[in-house]
Amino acid sequence: MRTEGIRKAALGLIIVLTTSLSFSRPLSAQHAIANLPRLTAGGESPISFMRPHYLLVMPQATKTTTTSTPPITAFTPAQIRHAYGFDLVSNQGAGQVIGIVDAYDDPKAEADLGVFDAQFGLPACTSANGCFRKVYGNGRVPAANPNWAVEIALDVEWAHAVAPKATILLVEAPSNSLSDLINGAVVAVRNGASVVSMSWTAGEWSGETSQDKNFVSNGVTYLAASGDAGTGVAYPAVSPDVIGVGGTSLTLSANGAYQGETAWNGSGGGISVYEREPVFQAQFGIANDPRGYRGVPDVSYDANPGTGYAIYDSVGVSGYAGWFQVGGTSAGTPQWAGLIAISNSLRVAARKANLSSTDTTLYTLAKTAINSDFHAVTSGTNGACGTVCTAGAGYDYVTGLGTPQAATIVAALVAQK
Repeated sequence: MRTEGIRKAALGLIIVLTTSLSFSRPLSAQHAIANLPRLTAGGESPISFMRPHYLLVMPQATKTTTTSTPPITAFTPAQIRHAYGFDLVSNQGAGQVIGIVDAYDDPKAEADLGVFDAQFGLPACTSANGCFRKVYGNGRVPAANPNWAVEIALDVEWAHAVAPKATILLVEAPSNSLSDLINGAVVAVRNGASVVSMSWTAGEWSGETSQDKNFVSNGVTYLAASGDAGTGVAYPAVSPDVIGVGGTSLTLSANGAYQGETAWNGSGGGISVYEREPVFQAQFGIANDPRGYRGVPDVSYDANPGTGYAIYDSVGVSGYAGWFQVGGTSAGTPQWAGLIAISNSLRVAARKANLSSTDTTLYTLAKTAINSDFHAVTSGTNGACGTVCTAGAGYDYVTGLGTPQAATIVAALVAQK
């Protein structure tokens, strides 16, 4: 178990200069930090990927490039399930389909998920038992890409960790262009997804509102990472019908209990230039928005790579393969998707429809029960822009409404008409 005062992020963390992306330009997976096995008493050496470029910090000389055990600093499924209260919810998402939309092919995704499940005692999730499916955005196997394989491993393994009985539907887009990835979300819904997780971003552009229609579907909840470069607004997280997921740094007590969170300085967030403020935010009364534009993120989750997650990726990157420690807002996005899948499973059992307009529902709940449904994140910043870059009580532009208290927020989502 982690102890109080979790270790700081690994040495040498790179801040990568990012640029705005237009609709036609390629995207990259959200920030994935892989802390390689300890090489010296000083700690791990990181590998960093960010959009649209990535830089590598190579580890010191070592006798092996295979990491055979999870990093001791990485969170495990049992720790996260306990920290956020998923272990208080008996339902595990049965009957629901979580769509994971990523670019390029990870040929080892299913096999790596099997290693992850065996390591942490999770139910097997395979094509043979119907738990895992892979489809291709244009009907053909895309080219393999090791950087996106890290992202795919993170998304698939941790969606399954939170909702072990939900079907994981991996949709692989043929490229990392925004058009191909948005089409991947459409393909996910066409193949039965009731929740769609999107761990990728583009910078805002003047024509983005024309694409918002792709994220409106009855009985489907869309979620997207808010970005990992600090203050700034990303698409599709800013789309009005998408739940934008920001980032925090999670601390557990010596016995593994939830102790608190602060805003992660990499959490994307801010006020949109093009998307008007949705009714749910206007009625909630988000602060510091005199012009009436959409604020992101909506919610948040642990994302600091220094308080990151164990994943297994045998494809490997930069000559290393096996177990890694990974962070970024793309880590929280599939886990929030798992929470929605659990809520939908319970709703179906109660003869209710799957959630629609879930963003609206979350803000409605927060108006009367924000302190019981969410963990408040009231300290930390993601930039130097004053109030808009600073976490605080209620809604803020760094962590949104906060992180989930799973048992209570799931019950509240199930209780909605």
